Amino acid sequence: MATQLNKVALVTGGSRGLGKDMAIQLAKKGFDIIITYHTNAGEAGKVVNDITALGKKAKAFALDVSNSKTFDSFVSTVKNSLITDFGTEQLFAVVNNAGVGTHTSIADTTEEVFDNMVNIHLKAPYFITQKLLSIIADGGSIVNISSGLARFSYPNYAPYAIMKSAVESLTRYQAQEFGSRKIRVNTVAPGAIATDFGGGVVRDNKELNDRLASMTALGRVGLADDIGSVVAFLCSDDAKWVNAQRIEVAGGVHI
Repeated sequence: MATQLNKVALVTGGSRGLGKDMAIQLAKKGFDIIITYHTNAGEAGKVVNDITALGKKAKAFALDVSNSKTFDSFVSTVKNSLITDFGTEQLFAVVNNAGVGTHTSIADTTEEVFDNMVNIHLKAPYFITQKLLSIIADGGSIVNISSGLARFSYPNYAPYAIMKSAVESLTRYQAQEFGSRKIRVNTVAPGAIATDFGGGVVRDNKELNDRLASMTALGRVGLADDIGSVVAFLCSDDAKWVNAQRIEVAGGVHI
């Protein structure tokens, strides 16, 4: 009897925070994992170790999502790793998670800041997915990470939030175009999460943390492990009829 190959999921920005939890939750769902990291190889290595401790295979590769000129080389690395390290030629799931925050008013936004947000949050998921498309399995899944800020507005988040709004539109167009291959594409939009994202402001600023909790039906801000299980669900066959959807994972904030 032939050995059943495990399905491989790729998570960009998987060395810390939400991406780390996504990778671990996907491994718990039975996926082998490829993560990317920007500069912190040590933390990425710890995530790989956590996943291998669960009995799954894992690899970590450096990727600067702000520099599209590196994408072809990265995709080549992924293709080689799939064959060499995982015994397959295909990815079953891609999670476009990597990102950074910015905090500036529209009046004060520089073109450099704006362009960086475009490159990281819109150009990267657009073109990384495009370049990976030939090796995403028919019947696979793509999850794009947005933000609650694409639905509600806070001061000084426009450059970040409008890119996330664009990502939500990208999701619908990808779902439409890739549907002939039975590839599902969905958006997960986290609310305020207590991680090191944005300098750890939600985690470390008690006044802000308490204020956000008071606006949330479930009475607290989010934690990293509130998000990963939802992403893992969307990448799995449990979500086989969920497509082109935006799922906000925010505990019921601003309802």
